This record gives sequence, structure tokens and C-alpha cells, in this order.
Amino acid sequence: MTDNITTYKIPRMRTVSEAAKELKEMDENTAVTEYHIRQLALSGVLPRVQAGRKMLINFDLLLEYLQNPTADKFRVHTTAANVNGIRAIY
Repeated sequence: MTDNITTYKIPRMRTVSEAAKELKEMDENTAVTEYHIRQLALSGVLPRVQAGRKMLINFDLLLEYLQNPTADKFRVHTTAANVNGIRAIY
């Protein structure tokens, strides 16, 4: 009899300030700021989850982005008709 137990890797979700603090602990000379991390999330480069008023990001994805910011998974696809949530009026 086999057990049908699925194991999941739990993502390390952090608020923007927690992510900046943890990154600073990993590298005290980092130039990545809390503001930059927030802008990455707001622009759609990093996926985010809203938990009430808090914005949560996956810390592992942030580290992956910092290692390879040109990866296809981090490209933001925008169209001319919908930029920053504003629809063009013709």
C-alpha cells in the first residue's frame, strides 16, 4: 500500500521590509533597497500577493531575480492599450 502524500515546498513569503532586512543580513553591503524591491513588485517583475494592506513577495524569487534579471520569467508583458492599468481612449 502506498501513501499518496504530496510534499510541497513552502515558499518563503516576506513583506517588502522583511525581504530587504533579510537580504541585508545575507549581504550587509547590498545596494538593493526596500524601495527597489517594492518597485519590482509593483511593476509586475516580481509576483506579489496582497494580504490585507501588506504586499508579500516570494523571497526565493527575489534572490533568483537578483542573480539573473534578464530571465524570461521576469519579463513584464505590457501592451500599448493597457499600460499601468490605464486604458487608451481613441
